[in-house]
Amino acid sequence: MVKAYSIPGTGEKAKDPIFGLTMGNSSQASGDRFRWFCVESGNADNPSVILVHGFPSQAYSYRKVLPVLSKDYHAVTFDWLGFGFSDKPQPKYGFDYTLDEYVSSLESLIDELGVTKVSLVVQGYFSPVVVKYASNHKEKINNLILINPPLTAQHAKLPPTLSIFSNFLLGEIFSQDPLRASDKALTSSGPYKMKEEDAMVYRRPYLISGSSGFALNAITRTMKKDLKRYVEDMQRILTDKSWNVRTTICWGQRDRWLSYDGVEDFCKSSNHKLVEVPRAGHHAQEDCGEELGQLINGILRKKN
Repeated sequence: MVKAYSIPGTGEKAKDPIFGLTMGNSSQASGDRFRWFCVESGNADNPSVILVHGFPSQAYSYRKVLPVLSKDYHAVTFDWLGFGFSDKPQPKYGFDYTLDEYVSSLESLIDELGVTKVSLVVQGYFSPVVVKYASNHKEKINNLILINPPLTAQHAKLPPTLSIFSNFLLGEIFSQDPLRASDKALTSSGPYKMKEEDAMVYRRPYLISGSSGFALNAITRTMKKDLKRYVEDMQRILTDKSWNVRTTICWGQRDRWLSYDGVEDFCKSSNHKLVEVPRAGHHAQEDCGEELGQLINGILRKKN
């Protein structure tokens, strides 16, 4: 567990938004900072690469990528606040799940890890958050690798599988169903066939506490409201002529959520390398983990 991101909250005990019952410990603000679940692999003296999971997912999604990268790199992955086994505070009790907060929380986490230069790999809808962080800390970034990011205007809208969690009351109900909140959210986005032992890892946070579902509601509502603005910011950052961070787009060709239309044109116009992964869907690390690990390794090894 890594502690990071200071709390400006009220200090009161959080209650669930439906019945007003006091939430479990994982929903409460600690005395000083939230806890993040992190996995580190490889020699800490090697160059660092941080793998950032998408929405919704967990650090567990990189389980096949980590062993490949850890041979030559200090590889780190983590669960975002509100996901997996990191803290899941109730909104208005120290963390409101805004995209701006995710940018600043990522900054605090990377500072806590103590890495001075890092390569960042991010998948899916959290890509605009990581790009915003990278734009504020270009001096720290060696490489930026985006896996099926929302690059175009038509990408700035959540698919129905995810947007349902933003609905009033219905979203609260569905988010408490592990099969809908984890299984369907992961398997509807591409060819991924989830094994039962993997499914149980993704379901577990939803089985042990309702706070996972309520965090899913909060971030979905934020995504619906702010994703368009963040995608536009990401487009502006990546197409700016002063952008000097080496950036690569990896695209799973079987993505059922984000269309490939416009991706190739965007990469050509912005002069960013595009790497296609034909057998992968939106969650490419799930579909082709070892292959993706080798692709990332090859990208990191190349000189600017």
